[in-house]
Amino acid sequence: MKRTPVAILAAGVALAFLPQLGLPAFYDAFLYLVLHWVVLATSWNILSGYSGYFSFGHGAFFGAGIYTSANLMSRFDWPFLWTLPVAALVAAVLGVALGAVVFRVKGVRGELFALLTLAITFVIGTIVVNTPLDGGNGVSLAAVAVPKIGPTASSTFYLLALAAAVATLLIAWGIQVSKFGAGLFAIHDDEDAAEVMGVPTFRYKLMALAISCALAGVAGGIHALFLSYVTAGEVFTITVPLTVVLMSVLGGTRHWAGPAIGAVAITGLLYSFTAADHAVAGKALIGAILIAAILFMPDGILMRVQRLWRRSPALPALPLGAGGAEGAGPLQAHGDGTGPVPSPQPAPGGRGSQAQAEVLLRVQGLSKSFKGVRALAGVNVEVRRGEILGLLGPNGSGKSTFINVVSGHYTPTGGSIWFEGRSLDGLPAHRIAGSGIARTYQIPRPFGHLSVLQNVAIATMFGGAVGDPATANRLAMQWLEFTGLQDKAMARPDDLNLHQRKFLELARALASRPRLVMLDEVLCGLTPSEIDEAVALIRRIREQGSTIVFVEHVMRAVMALTDRIVVFNHGELLAEGGVRDVMQRPEVMSAYLGQVAHA
Repeated sequence: MKRTPVAILAAGVALAFLPQLGLPAFYDAFLYLVLHWVVLATSWNILSGYSGYFSFGHGAFFGAGIYTSANLMSRFDWPFLWTLPVAALVAAVLGVALGAVVFRVKGVRGELFALLTLAITFVIGTIVVNTPLDGGNGVSLAAVAVPKIGPTASSTFYLLALAAAVATLLIAWGIQVSKFGAGLFAIHDDEDAAEVMGVPTFRYKLMALAISCALAGVAGGIHALFLSYVTAGEVFTITVPLTVVLMSVLGGTRHWAGPAIGAVAITGLLYSFTAADHAVAGKALIGAILIAAILFMPDGILMRVQRLWRRSPALPALPLGAGGAEGAGPLQAHGDGTGPVPSPQPAPGGRGSQAQAEVLLRVQGLSKSFKGVRALAGVNVEVRRGEILGLLGPNGSGKSTFINVVSGHYTPTGGSIWFEGRSLDGLPAHRIAGSGIARTYQIPRPFGHLSVLQNVAIATMFGGAVGDPATANRLAMQWLEFTGLQDKAMARPDDLNLHQRKFLELARALASRPRLVMLDEVLCGLTPSEIDEAVALIRRIREQGSTIVFVEHVMRAVMALTDRIVVFNHGELLAEGGVRDVMQRPEVMSAYLGQVAHA
C-alpha cells in the first residue's frame, strides 16, 4: 500500500523534468491534454465509479471552473494561480447544492440521476451564456500572462496539468484504500443494505461529489488559460461527460488507476489518427473499442490484466490487515471444538438471571402502512437483554416489516422505538446500526463486487466503528472463522451456495459487535443438517453476548432456541409468552398453524 503513493510521486517528479529536454511545443501540448483528461476522468470516477452514481454532469462542474477562472482573470485581474482554488470551490459548492437535493430523493438513482445531471450541464450553460459571465460573445484571456513555471508557456501548462494529475491520482488512491472508499463501494453494490450496516450514505455521496467537482473545477481553471478564448457553446457540451465515461469504463471504474489508463489510451489514439489526417476513422475506432470493452472487458483493461497476471484478485483494494493491529482482540478456542472465535463480550447477566428481565428494546404503538396497506398496526413489543425472542406469524403478518422498521430500513408511520433507554425515533439507519443493532435479510444481500472478507470488513468498519481498514479486515477474518467461512474469504458472494450466503449474512451482522441481532428467516432454504449447524451457531451468538430477535418458520428451531415468542397476525400482536404455551392457544393455531396447513 505505502509503495503506491511513493510510486505516483516518483513518476510525477520524473515527468517534471521532461521540459528540460527542450522538446517542441507540440509534445508539451499533447502531454498536457493527456494529463488534463487523466484529471477529468479520475475525478469523475471518484463519484460515479466508486459509488455507482453515474453522472453525465461532469461538464457542468468543469465549465464552472473554466468560467470562474476566466472571469476572475479577465474582469478582476486576479493572478492565474489564485483563481484555481476559487474555481475548485465554486464547482464543489455547485455540486454539493445539487447533491443536497438530489441525494435526499431515494428514487433518483441510476438512469434518472444520469439524465438529471446531463440536464444540469445545459441549464448552467444557458444561464452562463445569458449573463455577463459570457454574454454570448465568450471571454478572451489573450491579455492574461501565463505564469513562468516552466521554460516555456507550453511547458508551464504541462507542469500544471502534471501537478493536478498527481494530486488527483493520490486522492483517488487514498479514497479507495480508506474507510471512505469502502463505504462508497458498498453504496455502489447495495445502497440500502450499506445504510443499514452503518454507512452514512448521504454524507459519503455528498463528500464524493464535492471532491469530484472540486478536481473538475481545477482542471477547468487550468484549461481556461490554455484555451485563451472561452465560449459557452464549446464548454457546456456532451463531449466532456461522454469522453470521461468512455475513458473510465475502458480503463476500469473500480480501481483508482483505471480512468488514467483509459485517458492515456483514448487520447493517444485520437491524436495518432488526427496526425495522420484520419480523425473520423479514429473516432470510429474508439467507438468500436468501447463496444468491445463492454462486451469482453466489462470491468476494464486494468482488471483484465490483473486477472491474467494473477497478481491480485479482481476486487477493489481494501488492505488485508496483518497481526498486531490495535483493537484486534485475542482469540479463544470454543468449547465445542469448532475452532477459534473472537473473545466474547459478556452480556450483563445471563440466561435465567435477574438481569435478563432488563428491557433492551421497547417498541410502543409501532405502525407501518404502504399506500394504504397496513403492515403493522400499533404493536407493542419488549425484548429483554440476553434472551432469544422468536417472532412468529403467517406470511404477510408483519414480521419482516417489524425488523425493517426497527433497523431503519423503513420509516415507521407511527409509534416509538427505544433501545437501551434511548429513543431511535427519526434516526437514519446508519445511526441505528451504530447504536448497537444489526440485522440479516431474508434473501441475502451481499455486496456482489466485494470479496467475502470485504463484505464483513465493511460491517466492522461502520457498525463496529473500526476506522482502520487493515484492523477491520483482521477482525472480519475472525468472524469468518466463527461462521466457518474462512476458506471463502477471497471469493465473491456469487461463488457461495445458499447456506454459505446465509452464514455470510450472520458474519456481517456479528462483525459490528451488536447488542441486538435480528435474524430474518436465516434457516429458510437450508437442509436439515444445515439447519442443525445454524442452530448451533445461533446458540454461540448468544454466548457472545448478543440478544437475538429470531424470525423463523422452522418450528423445531424455534422450540430449541427461543426463550419467548411473539406472534403477529395481520400486523397486530396476537399473543406472546413461552413457546409451548403460546403455540397451543386456539387463536394462534387458527391464525398461524391453520394458514400454514393450507399454504
